[in-house]
Amino acid sequence: MDNIIKRIKTFALFSTSLLLASASIHAQKKPNIIVILADDMGFSDLGCFGSEIHTPHLDQLAKGGLVMNQFYNAGRCCPSRAALLTGLYPHQAGVGDMVQDRGYPAYQGYLNDSCATIAELLQTAGYTTIISGKWHVGLVPAAWAGNRGFDKSFTLQNNGSNYFNSKPLYNDGRKVTFLLNNKEVVREDTSLYLTQAITNFAVEALEEQKNKSNPFFLYLAYNAPHWPIQALPEDIARYKGKYVSGWDSLRQSRYEKLIATGLIKKEWLLSSKPMKIPAWNTLSDAEKDRQDTRMAIYAAMIDRMDREIGRLLDKLKALHQDDNTLILFLSDNGGSADDVKNWDYVIQQSGTPGSVASIDSYEIPWGTVSNTPFRGFKKNTHEGGISTPFIAYFPGVIKAGSVNHQVAHVIDIMPTCLSAAGIPYPASFHQKKLTPLPGTSLYNAFHNKPFKDHATLCWEHEGSRAVRKGKWKLVAEKGDAWELYDMEKDRSETHNIAPKNPAKVAELQQDYNAWAAKVGVVDLP
Repeated sequence: MDNIIKRIKTFALFSTSLLLASASIHAQKKPNIIVILADDMGFSDLGCFGSEIHTPHLDQLAKGGLVMNQFYNAGRCCPSRAALLTGLYPHQAGVGDMVQDRGYPAYQGYLNDSCATIAELLQTAGYTTIISGKWHVGLVPAAWAGNRGFDKSFTLQNNGSNYFNSKPLYNDGRKVTFLLNNKEVVREDTSLYLTQAITNFAVEALEEQKNKSNPFFLYLAYNAPHWPIQALPEDIARYKGKYVSGWDSLRQSRYEKLIATGLIKKEWLLSSKPMKIPAWNTLSDAEKDRQDTRMAIYAAMIDRMDREIGRLLDKLKALHQDDNTLILFLSDNGGSADDVKNWDYVIQQSGTPGSVASIDSYEIPWGTVSNTPFRGFKKNTHEGGISTPFIAYFPGVIKAGSVNHQVAHVIDIMPTCLSAAGIPYPASFHQKKLTPLPGTSLYNAFHNKPFKDHATLCWEHEGSRAVRKGKWKLVAEKGDAWELYDMEKDRSETHNIAPKNPAKVAELQQDYNAWAAKVGVVDLP
């Protein structure tokens, strides 16, 4: 009898240990991670960042999570994507410019062997890895998503595409390529609107994941609102006529909203608009209507992206994964000044605005509105080119309504994802030595604590260059002299104080030069 009682007690203790271990494992369950990237969307283009555009799903993520108002990208599509995926400065990953090989290691145009992607490293921790959307970090097969850590992939390989098909945008022989799990697919005029197609693949991939116990990583890289500005007719109709008051009043309105929300300081003046932008009241009625339509199409593209993000959130909820998923949202660069109607290498189509038969962009006036209150555009290293709205959402971890004012950069995404997954960054991968990460994990910010500040942050893209060190920023466009700004007082870069502070200019220039030498910057023609 005593032996039986002893065995029962032993079994009870063993069972209790199993239950405690199970509870511990459940408590430590690795979160799913979703990174959502918009394309060519400015700092003030979301409702929660001062916009009139209807973005309720992203606004809700911001309301229920964390907003960062000093988050930087790398200023253009390829460099930002390379930095996001690898945690390195784009030059360190081989993508200092675009996907053409410029003859130097930092500008080879595709991900090199000294970097690993988030997907590759998360795979080692048991994650299913998924990408849907724009890739644009290498056209060579070795750099394709399916060969850089993604289990499931639907990718646009190029900078952009018609939103209704995959016909060429350029007359110089460049083709538009879509890959489905590394196999080329063709999108016809009858194909689903691209933003919807990108979401469909993501949603279907998550559905396939529902009976699996391992976590997933989803990189959802929308092409919207990159040119050509094209949208569904019903989406355009929601905004047609809403922009007849013009870019001057809209920019002022967004500026005031940003101040009211506390995302910018009232001391940061609204930067001067470029000289080539005419006053709205000088335009003819016909031109006002044409410009209203342009911005209505652009707004419709962002509206549709938000609706599709809503579909993704619904799928997470249906799969009971919404409470264990970290979601990050940002844009790859600021609003664009691209004027494709005047580019002789773009195939010109002038059909119904916003349709499959129209190739157009929203150009400098509306791009200036997108980047309110900052100056500069995509490709520039002034604040308008490198500033992005940033949202992080993680129920039960991030306190709703959090705002962080620290300076962060897209190179911080990789270490943040690794922190969330509980894995270290390795010294090597596949027998190749990895470049150490220059970024820092933002995970402390998710717990309402400060994260480690960057000593310096640097940028270079096609000669546009900048360095941020504490409150100071040194910046210059290609061929121009350095400008210096106190970012605490003047983040909109309206008052260049370089002439009065030569010692600070020299100090920061030295910091920039040291960084440029380290990462392989070359003064490209």
